[in-house]
Amino acid sequence: MKQDELIKLWKEEEKIAHIKGWDFSHLDGRFETDQGIPWDYEELVRKYLRPDMSLMDYDTGGGEVLLSFGHPYDKTSATEGYPPNVELCRKTLLPLGIDFRECNDASSLPFDDESVDIMTNRHGDFDPVEIRRILKPGGYFVSQQVGESNDRDLVEMVLPDAPRPFEGQELYLASRKKAFEDAGFEILESGEAFTPIRFYDVGAFVWFARVIEWEFIDFSVDRCLDKLLKLQEKIEKDGVIEGKTHRYMIVAQKK
Repeated sequence: MKQDELIKLWKEEEKIAHIKGWDFSHLDGRFETDQGIPWDYEELVRKYLRPDMSLMDYDTGGGEVLLSFGHPYDKTSATEGYPPNVELCRKTLLPLGIDFRECNDASSLPFDDESVDIMTNRHGDFDPVEIRRILKPGGYFVSQQVGESNDRDLVEMVLPDAPRPFEGQELYLASRKKAFEDAGFEILESGEAFTPIRFYDVGAFVWFARVIEWEFIDFSVDRCLDKLLKLQEKIEKDGVIEGKTHRYMIVAQKK
């Protein structure tokens, strides 16, 4: 494909880049991620979740992962703060009888003290002190999180001077475990992993970079064109663009 045709294609990907919930199906067959993580988040939740428990999922996205648990709807609640996903949740979760509440402040959850048996959180914000407030005695927090080093090598391929989005927050397993222990939790399980993320065409990379805008700050095809052309050379030579994801998981129980 000629260079001008490639650039046109990349700009089309840039134009259509958006996400509903946490749905990356647009990139099916064009990228891979979360391969080789030594735990399965959904299985981890099911290990602690019982049918009689009150379950709350914070930063639920579009509710996709929450619904996969198959928990009784009348014992399920969820929050989300990103406006497009809030509307999606209102359309999909509320009709099921799930108690959905809009919230974008992890330190001020719209739930009563000691009202939740188990709180789940996949790739969302959290505050251990506030989690402890709403959990019942012996309640669980089960979470998989994105670490501070996530996608950093990919970002630097196109935006070498871009700031880290969560600089100074110490988003690593050791510091997060300590935060929970200091808040009065016992850590039952934990893990940290750095695994490959792969793109098989530059257009997929462009779409991803536009969607993950908090990591790829001020990314655009025009601004990063020279770097994208170098990535195209890499694709033609190696067949893949590869970076690293950073994930950690914590299962904590309120003492």
